[in-house]
Amino acid sequence: MSAIPRAHTLDLHLELDLRRRRGRREQLAAALRRAVESGRLPPGARLPSTRSVAAEFGIARGTVVAAYQLLLAEGYLETVQGSGTRVVGTAPPAPRAAARPALTPSPVARGARRYSFQPGMPDVTLFPRNAWIKSTQHVLTTVPAEALDYGDPRGRIELRQALADYLARSRGVITQPERIIICHGFTQALGLITTVLAEHGVDTVSVENPCYPLFRDVIQLAGLDVHTVDVDGDGLLPAGLAGGAAVVTPIHQYPLGVNLATERRRALVGWAKDVDAVIVEDDYDSEFQYGKQRVGTLQPMAPDRVIYAGTTSKTLAPGIRLSWLAVPPDWVERITSAKRIADRHTAALTQMVMADLLLSGAYDRHIRQCRDHYRRRRDQLSGALAEHAPTAWLAGESAGLHALVRWSPEGPAERDVVRAARSESLTVVGLGGYWGTPGPHAPGLVLGYATPPRHAFAGALDALSRVLARCFG
Repeated sequence: MSAIPRAHTLDLHLELDLRRRRGRREQLAAALRRAVESGRLPPGARLPSTRSVAAEFGIARGTVVAAYQLLLAEGYLETVQGSGTRVVGTAPPAPRAAARPALTPSPVARGARRYSFQPGMPDVTLFPRNAWIKSTQHVLTTVPAEALDYGDPRGRIELRQALADYLARSRGVITQPERIIICHGFTQALGLITTVLAEHGVDTVSVENPCYPLFRDVIQLAGLDVHTVDVDGDGLLPAGLAGGAAVVTPIHQYPLGVNLATERRRALVGWAKDVDAVIVEDDYDSEFQYGKQRVGTLQPMAPDRVIYAGTTSKTLAPGIRLSWLAVPPDWVERITSAKRIADRHTAALTQMVMADLLLSGAYDRHIRQCRDHYRRRRDQLSGALAEHAPTAWLAGESAGLHALVRWSPEGPAERDVVRAARSESLTVVGLGGYWGTPGPHAPGLVLGYATPPRHAFAGALDALSRVLARCFG
């Protein structure tokens, strides 16, 4: 247990495990976040300087700066000229303009917020309960006894065969059942891949910048260095690649939402062949493409260089904890061995229920229904933005479950918009926390429009409209 040094009359104690060299930024940010949310850090409290915190804990100052920046982006902290970094107070709702009589402020919830546009989540109320029950009943009445024993670390053959067919017809993936490995979510899948990379002498992995911060954490946990590669309107810039592997989201880049252009795809594959590297393609939400022209996966361009990853976390629910890898032939035994050591194999009954959903057509029907549902939500979000924030614009809305609200740097500060949302009991996430390099960066909000449950979406959109009107109107 260590303590952050006193700043004026503030004496803040945090519990940190300093034996862990990885993830110290997230440890510090999480401890500070809990202190703010619990009320131990009151509004206006001044935090110690990053230099003094670094000296007290014996960690790099850059780690402390990164933790502070993350909380600044989330709206927990603010920087005040001449006064350092302070805890943000809860701002009262701004007075309504007479021209907006329909936008009545909602009361601020204590503790948990009433509404959320947290990205990376589906509407879990859409989970196909009836189809899941039906498939579960079918599996339980037909499952062979041997399925309840320890099995193949790659997963049940029923699911691997069903996935090989599904991925080929719906995503264009070139694979066979023996090259598919079932995992407990993409986090585990990436952990297995990075473990194998480290064992085979790879020391650096390229990631998109910005990207999902957990990617960087998983890579570093395996003892590998993270190399960030910038992203523009055409996706990742291949000239910046380095190391022996790259993790990419080519269909709907997370969080910017751009599609990797054809020439960039060719350059990425060319890089992998030239330096004998592997590409990890996270195809996390591409089932939800809203245009007439569907964008295909990267994997068919180089099946021997691309590890393709898919998941049910966006299509069904994160709690199912089911994902899959379609791997090149020479990676099968490597990842299978890592999976065997990690947890022997993924739960067999869950796999077989998923296989039944695929074979019965219930999974495809569910995807189509969800796609229509999310398309309507996206259109409503676009309309709200056009009405209440005419100086901002929506990006990355052609696919997926989130879109990015962008605006000029001359507009409101990102942290002020996040703070305004908090006063409406609304969770929104700023773009700032996704960058792997120090700023300044262009402002933005990563809005998960799929997240609110059906009964709460209208209220969440109204709350967001009030925030947009206050900050951009």
